[in-house]
Amino acid sequence: MNLFEFFHKDPAGYQDLADDNSQPQLGKLRKTKLTLKQINKLRRMNDVRSYEYKEKLRDIRKQYQPPAAPAL
Repeated sequence: MNLFEFFHKDPAGYQDLADDNSQPQLGKLRKTKLTLKQINKLRRMNDVRSYEYKEKLRDIRKQYQPPAAPAL
């Protein structure tokens, strides 16, 4: 979790409360099977996370790169 997530509303599509079934029901204690729709959603979320991570690294590299040599 990033610090800005405490102060700003989550972007659309990060969590779908209708699909959130993290609380197990008493009658459903068996391991759930993932559907193709859920697997594709997880893959897309992983793609977004990896893209955001690469962008974050790019910004950090840009921030901490040595200063450019002055033109003579």
